[in-house]
Amino acid sequence: MSKSDNELKNIVKDKYSKISQQKDETSCCGSTGCCGEVDYTMFSESYTHLQGYNPDADLGLGCGIPTEFAHIRKGDTVIDLGSGAGNDCFVARSLVGENGKVIGIDFTDAMLEKARSNAQKLGYNNVEFRFGDIEKLPVTANKADVIISNCVLNLVPDKAKAFGEIFRVLKPGGNISVSDVVLRGKLPENLKQAAEMYAGCVSGAIQMNEYLEIIKNSGLEKIKIQKEKVISIPGEILLNYLNQEELDSFKVSGTGIYSITVYAEKPKQVQDCGCNCSC
Repeated sequence: MSKSDNELKNIVKDKYSKISQQKDETSCCGSTGCCGEVDYTMFSESYTHLQGYNPDADLGLGCGIPTEFAHIRKGDTVIDLGSGAGNDCFVARSLVGENGKVIGIDFTDAMLEKARSNAQKLGYNNVEFRFGDIEKLPVTANKADVIISNCVLNLVPDKAKAFGEIFRVLKPGGNISVSDVVLRGKLPENLKQAAEMYAGCVSGAIQMNEYLEIIKNSGLEKIKIQKEKVISIPGEILLNYLNQEELDSFKVSGTGIYSITVYAEKPKQVQDCGCNCSC
């Protein structure tokens, strides 16, 4: 039986609250697996070479580096969707400078608390963290020059609504750069239903073509995959959700799990439909 949108959101809130707390207490949320059977860092890339990087904000939960392709300029307003402990926000802050602004949005209280603490320790007064749902962003229309997100939108149940909100909040001519997990081929049903794998970004992923079509249907244009890499999940992890026969079948099925970083723009001239909405 498929889970409701609220059930899926509660799975994510619960899991990422635990990750934040366990990272603080024992720093064990990496390959040791104490946050569950899934290694949440298996998709992540190294940030250590980037200006603005702060190790306290890096929980290894991303699947790309969206700021790498975001065309962020001095003075921009950047919004990070699913900002976690603030890792991408602090990198973005180094790019917008003191006259720019960075807004991180997350709906996990423990992550927001950690991000705000990090910002305070760093003395940043132009980085703000807001509580909010990506399907209903706590931001006025035409606010952001750039919107980034890192391995989060695959966790949003209604992705069309999320990208509709992204379109609403972007300024005309603004752009997005989002890193996410997508599929080519069909996941085994047991894997799709596993809550642990949903929070680990896998079973919440959709087909790559469908993902790109949702972006297009939101009104965004000039869509381009800037980076793509295969994600290989070790068999010993998959055996927590599949039997050996199912695993063997999955390996030869042609199904691929990918991390992609997608760039897109909001048109500079947006046609007003007259209905006082975001369409």
